[in-house]
Amino acid sequence: MAKPSLETDTGRRHTALVQGGECAYWRYGKPEGKTVVLIHGFRGDHHGLELIANHLANFDVIVPDLPGFGDSEALRDARHDLDALGAWLREFILTLNVDRYTLVGHSFGTLVVASALSGDITPNRVVLINPISAPALEGPKGILSKFAHLYYLTAQSLPSSFGNALLKNRVMVRAMSGVMAKTNDKQLRAWIHEQHALYFSNFANREALLEMFEASISATVPQYADNFTMQTVIVAGEIDDITPLEKQLRLTAALADSKLVVAEGVGHLTHYEAPTLAASAIRSVTE
Repeated sequence: MAKPSLETDTGRRHTALVQGGECAYWRYGKPEGKTVVLIHGFRGDHHGLELIANHLANFDVIVPDLPGFGDSEALRDARHDLDALGAWLREFILTLNVDRYTLVGHSFGTLVVASALSGDITPNRVVLINPISAPALEGPKGILSKFAHLYYLTAQSLPSSFGNALLKNRVMVRAMSGVMAKTNDKQLRAWIHEQHALYFSNFANREALLEMFEASISATVPQYADNFTMQTVIVAGEIDDITPLEKQLRLTAALADSKLVVAEGVGHLTHYEAPTLAASAIRSVTE
């Protein structure tokens, strides 16, 4: 697999009012190109999808920061659960008056996409990158999810200054990054760790972060299988610790019109380790 270029176009920043709060989003590529909407994962923001966006230079690529992450305000009148986040994404797309588009989610973003499809949006195609297709609290990796839940609950229970310090602790962030990164390329691995150090702690508040984590372990994409009436491409990491490849094969079989693309030697960070492959999958259903 070719080594991804780490030089990124930082895009053009915009804002929109969505459900009464300010949403920040970035546009990349050509405004006249076909539209692709990218949704990032838990504790990330738009930066995490810039490598993919840069491989879609002929498209109009839109990447919002989810509410409570990056530069977007947290939800004001709702918990950050999947129903609320799905409604937020629907309103974001309708606010931008996006018509024909491909909707893409990575990791936790695939759950937000799956929830959003239960309402009044109709993307032409959907691409799911490292979808959450297995219960987080079950299986051999369930203990890690339970430990992570305890971590967020503990941070919530502490006084604000201590709780935030725990959540933003560089050693903890580095440990999360180290577990997920699979590449043997030292330069790429160091860059991934730097990205997580820069952006993994850019969240609005502890309450929103805990609510989103609980949302991330509360459901799986297969539970929303009936929402996927359009052609769907699943991009799975061959050695993804979050969702084993076997579960992605089952998801592919469960969806009405889907195909699977496997990133060999890649885990859960396909957006960093194999952005060219992910962008190719997006182009295959958008062009």
